[in-house]
Amino acid sequence: MTVASSQAEILVANAVRLSHDTASAKVFLFLNGPEACRFLRQSDFADNDRIVLVIPRDCELPDCLTAARPVLHTWSGNQTRFSRIKYAFLQAVLQQVIDPASRVVCVLGPWGRDHLDTITIHDLALSWSEEFPFDPRSLIARAFLPAVLAVVDIALDIGAMGREGKSVGTTFVIGKVDRIMRASHQAVFNPFRGYPEEERRITSPEVVESIKELAQLDGAFVISEQGVAEAAGRHLDAAGTVTRQLKGLGSRHRAAAAITLYCEAVAVVVSESTGRVTIFDHGQVVATMEPVISRRLV
Repeated sequence: MTVASSQAEILVANAVRLSHDTASAKVFLFLNGPEACRFLRQSDFADNDRIVLVIPRDCELPDCLTAARPVLHTWSGNQTRFSRIKYAFLQAVLQQVIDPASRVVCVLGPWGRDHLDTITIHDLALSWSEEFPFDPRSLIARAFLPAVLAVVDIALDIGAMGREGKSVGTTFVIGKVDRIMRASHQAVFNPFRGYPEEERRITSPEVVESIKELAQLDGAFVISEQGVAEAAGRHLDAAGTVTRQLKGLGSRHRAAAAITLYCEAVAVVVSESTGRVTIFDHGQVVATMEPVISRRLV
């Protein structure tokens, strides 16, 4: 057994014990690939159903590891540790692995490496600060949460990589299209107009690539509750207000916050300067995701 495997076993064993001692619902075990979970197959807790595997979306694991427990597939890029945990929480609630009031123990290490070195305990409602806001209860109640998370994946890609080596900032508004359209106007030609609905679904790789290219245009994207791209290049007419929570954010973020009040929509904003992805609901920041910018020129 290698030192890394021995350390991983010790951390996971302690995390399972902590989950019992703190009445936590699950242990989220963040792994980066098959090599990272080799120790799990030979451990005493290989069949422990309290453990939930959290792996990148493009990672394939043996059936012997995935058959006995839930598996959460996350965005495949590099995020900060807190951002990875927040993303996993949203996916876990969506898949009904946990409920919105759950307490969870997390075991993780650096993204892209096979060793584990950190244990954290999180309560969905209590663990976060102004620096790492996360209060997704209103977001989770939205029937169109799957569309929001699909947008978040695209936004994380834009935040991490930009486009053609340049940083890009943009806004997505997800909700009832007629309301959003009444609260905005077309700033440039709408590139999605006239295409069949099946060709505008944001789960399509071709549409995702088109969105990343169009993100360089001024204006916001409008996405339906069903995850269909309805418009790009929209100027949001809702007047942005400055609250304590929004202080220090620019006009793009304030306009996004405002339209979620007027239209009962959810907005996802990519910061051009930092790549940070901010999610707004009911005029408030409900979550931020922090991709690590390592593959673009700034």
